[in-house]
This record gives sequence, structure tokens and C-alpha cells, in this order.
Amino acid sequence: MAVPKQKSSKARGRKRRTHYKTSAPTVGVCPECQEPKLPHTACPECGAYKDRNVSTIDDEE
Repeated sequence: MAVPKQKSSKARGRKRRTHYKTSAPTVGVCPECQEPKLPHTACPECGAYKDRNVSTIDDEE
């Protein structure tokens, strides 16, 4: 089994991890109300998903 001869410094480990970055989420536009929304989710404004209303909040009103 391979064992390191020397201790890895904090700087060396941090240099290796510089590419571990998060990216901004992809934001689409709702085809019904033109509000921004995440892909593959129901619109938080109008409740539309795949050309139909799926929110239960609008059904009670």
C-alpha cells in the first residue's frame, strides 16, 4: 500500500482543490407567465409544469 513519505502542506492541498467550484444554477423562463424558474420544476409563480397547472394552491381558491 502506498504511503506518503512527507506530510502534504495545506497550500499544496488547497492548490489541488482550486478547481472544485460551484456553478450558477441554470434559470429558464416559464412559458405561461414569463417568470424565471428552475428547469424540470413547476413555476413558483403560476404553478405551470409541462403545459398544465399542477399547483394545489390555485385549485383551492
